[in-house]
Amino acid sequence: MSLYFATGSPTTEISSAELKKAVFQSLDALGERKRVLALPPDITRFHSRAGEITRIVYEYYGDRLKAVLPAIGTHVPMTGGEIEHMFGDMPKSLFHVHDWRNGITTLGEVPAEYVKEQSGGMLDFTWPAQVDKLLVDGGFDLILSLGQVVPHEVIGMANYNKNVFVGTGGREGINKSHYLGAVYGMERIMGRADNPVRRVLNYAGDHFAKHLPIVYIHTVMSKNAAGQLATRGLYVGDDASCFTQAADLSLKVNFVMMDREIRKAVVFLDPSEFRSTWLGNKAVYRTRMALADEAELIVLAPGVKEFGEDPGIDKLIRKYGYVGTPKVLDAVKKNEDLANNMSAAAHLIHGSSEGRFQITYCPGHLTREEVDCVNFRYADLQQMLKKYDPAKLKDGYNSVGGEEVFYISNPALGLWAYRGRFQ
Repeated sequence: MSLYFATGSPTTEISSAELKKAVFQSLDALGERKRVLALPPDITRFHSRAGEITRIVYEYYGDRLKAVLPAIGTHVPMTGGEIEHMFGDMPKSLFHVHDWRNGITTLGEVPAEYVKEQSGGMLDFTWPAQVDKLLVDGGFDLILSLGQVVPHEVIGMANYNKNVFVGTGGREGINKSHYLGAVYGMERIMGRADNPVRRVLNYAGDHFAKHLPIVYIHTVMSKNAAGQLATRGLYVGDDASCFTQAADLSLKVNFVMMDREIRKAVVFLDPSEFRSTWLGNKAVYRTRMALADEAELIVLAPGVKEFGEDPGIDKLIRKYGYVGTPKVLDAVKKNEDLANNMSAAAHLIHGSSEGRFQITYCPGHLTREEVDCVNFRYADLQQMLKKYDPAKLKDGYNSVGGEEVFYISNPALGLWAYRGRFQ
């Protein structure tokens, strides 16, 4: 078990030249490899620099890089245009599509007793360690899992073995892991590298995936003083230490601890990245611990056109809505369609204010009726963009017409929490 490269601090800014040198140095340390698979995230994690790192890996290995499998989880497959935007002129023939319904292999099952223990007795089911068949059947002597470590609503801190077991996982494993996180409590998980969901995935990695030649390349990203995205850390290794070091840095640069609660927040969703509430509700997940009771969260969502990226999940979100944990848990008990899609149930919990604050969505492509039916409030996007102009607002507190507004330009880059609530 090795840590091949580790550097980072809250003030570090890794340039493209430095990134390439570090990745080449790390790959040199791995020794000769003849069949390499890269597992980057999809376009929804464009800002992770995983696309750039994948191009560097291709430059290093050439035709020894046999395949690239974007770890989409249940997201829609990347389009040709998205692949070109994120990965440049790499050969399209390298790219494979993860089939999370039918193209998976189960490596083993985490015992129900362990899941029950981790859930505090709330759940009692086995958890299947599922991965894309390509990882097992492709004959690879190196699998490079690439991505950003950042606070995450399901697993505390994104990446490490989540990129494998969820990003290339199957329907059952993804559903159950999301549900475990939701039932345990998002606010007890977010920003914490050690939590019940992570422990279940670690159990699976330790017991069922040791034979897979996985090496992780983790970035940590945040904005610098000029408001530009900067790479604060790079960690490469084949064990948990590269993740835990990245998570420690991410807490320092991505976790905004507030001394007072936010009364009104305005969050902008980049239309190239956020086209559904399934992804766009990061605006809810990442701010909920900072919002005061009776606060208002305004989500400027010019690209949002649907609720779930998967048609089946979209239908469930429209049917049940973001109605709060008790109602969702009750619906799971009484309705087979929701019980069979625990990811959707978890998402409905994550996206609810629990009646504590108000969520106002301003979508570019959904009607008032559609937004109302899922239990959000609706506001006209153009009117709200005129009032809360992203070009004029700065991240943090602003005064708009004498009103104090906390603005967030990209919720994917951080986690905001009121100090008293987090403690």
